[in-house]
Amino acid sequence: MIFGYSTNAFVKFSLPDAIMKIAGLGFNGVEVMADRPHLYPPDYDAGALRAVADLIRRNGLVVTNLNSFTLFAVGDMHLPSWIEPERSRREIRIRHTLDCLKAASAIGCPNISVPPGGPLNTVTRKEALTLFHQGLEAVIPLAEELGVRILVEPEPDLLIENTRQIKAFMQEIRSDAVGINFDMGHFFCAGEAPEDAFETLFEWVGHVHLEDIAPSRVHRHLIPGHGAIDFLRVLKTLARTGYQGAVSLELYPYADRPEEAGRESLEALRPVFDAAGISLSQVFARSFKTGSVP
Repeated sequence: MIFGYSTNAFVKFSLPDAIMKIAGLGFNGVEVMADRPHLYPPDYDAGALRAVADLIRRNGLVVTNLNSFTLFAVGDMHLPSWIEPERSRREIRIRHTLDCLKAASAIGCPNISVPPGGPLNTVTRKEALTLFHQGLEAVIPLAEELGVRILVEPEPDLLIENTRQIKAFMQEIRSDAVGINFDMGHFFCAGEAPEDAFETLFEWVGHVHLEDIAPSRVHRHLIPGHGAIDFLRVLKTLARTGYQGAVSLELYPYADRPEEAGRESLEALRPVFDAAGISLSQVFARSFKTGSVP
């Protein structure tokens, strides 16, 4: 299995430095943040995208996902959103998604992850769902043309938070270009057992985020082992269902010590992956030995 680490934990480093540090830790995949200070598409021409793809390849990594969730370059964690009342605000999100699809195609990434829209604020849930569907209709044709999937990521306090909501939403989608970015911590925050949620949603899952969450179920990403998620149960479910996609560690709260957090995560998860019957031998064989390729 490809086990990556998201560059959104490395926002105090340049994208090239983040890629090399992730490779040096021993991961075999990298999830790239599609926002400043990393790969914000308007900042990258074709040559710069080729350079990123080459750097990822030369460091022995596979790009697992282009994380298109945030828009700090022009907004914040969630805004501009798919579901804001102002058309001009929604258009920013749509343009960003189109740009990210093109960037993903250019660097050989099979999918991008997107927020489901929110918070709701003054928009009703029915209105928000209509706006979200309209926004996806504007980007699905390009996704189908490029062969890059759009993975909707449920998150606490947004339009789509839980298994019931995302299942109902996906059943209304008529394109194989749309799937789910399954963040196990987010489902735990929603009061669910992540392993049960994964099994229910398996047919649509295109990428997985991994992090721990405290027993309180408050939405704050933690190093695996620092919270209450039963990773063995979740990983056994991934193995049993035959999941063939990538898993990426997402620890953006650890921007002050991303390497330490990544190293501790690898040490904590190695025996759990082994116990679940998931081979990560190629990842850990490189850990702390070969480093990165400059």
